[in-house]
Amino acid sequence: MMANYAFGLPESLMDYVKKLSSDERVSVNQFFVTAIAEKVSALKTEEYFKPRRERANLDGFDSWLDAAPKTHLVPGDAIKS
Repeated sequence: MMANYAFGLPESLMDYVKKLSSDERVSVNQFFVTAIAEKVSALKTEEYFKPRRERANLDGFDSWLDAAPKTHLVPGDAIKS
């Protein structure tokens, strides 16, 4: 089942959406559906991980890291600050 929803979109944004959808060889409608699905997915992922983050044991994680074998860094694996 499909639902229809009308919304206003600034002309400059619509022009850009038309270009992007053309570049991707999809309809403007499909572009909007995909963009909305990506946003919903991001929000659902955040919702999924929030309770896991709240029950995380960072001290336990640090202990686990300390127990890991000490090895030399592979070139390119250094943490950049």
